[in-house]
Amino acid sequence: MVDEGISRRRVLAGTAAAGVAAGMTVNASATASASTGVELTVNGEKHVLDVEPRVTLLDALREQIGLTGTKKGCDRGECGACTVLVDGRRIKSCLTLAVMREGAEITTIEGVRHPLQEAFIRHDAFQCGFCTPGQIMSAIGLLAEGEPGSDAQVREQMSGNLCRCGAYPNIVRAIREVSG
Repeated sequence: MVDEGISRRRVLAGTAAAGVAAGMTVNASATASASTGVELTVNGEKHVLDVEPRVTLLDALREQIGLTGTKKGCDRGECGACTVLVDGRRIKSCLTLAVMREGAEITTIEGVRHPLQEAFIRHDAFQCGFCTPGQIMSAIGLLAEGEPGSDAQVREQMSGNLCRCGAYPNIVRAIREVSG
């Protein structure tokens, strides 16, 4: 009688699987423990953080620096709730790594005093308020880029920032008021 439970093919497959699993365990633990010191300048203040290379700027801002005004919405760059300014340009902080922004000037909603904030209040452009920090930061970046143009152009330029409440007409009015 032949024992069909053990074959050359099964031994090789088992050995290969064990090798892959061991390699994954070593790589995962090496990655998890490999943190890097990174210096971020946020709202004019320097912060030295010990972060893993794969930590997003959003997570560093919220979890390590404690700036929770920047919201974590979709975590895929689709909603814009995490919009901040990096060297004056608007970016989605969930799509960039903290280590990539060393040496840059990062501005969050906590670091701005801008006429847009009052215009958002006057025009009821915040509704539930969850998207408001990202909307304001994106609008500040939009205004810094130049004259926004028509209402349709403002809507197009703000299209990467979603508002679940549908306050888009009010947001456009606030931006138009500030742009003059």
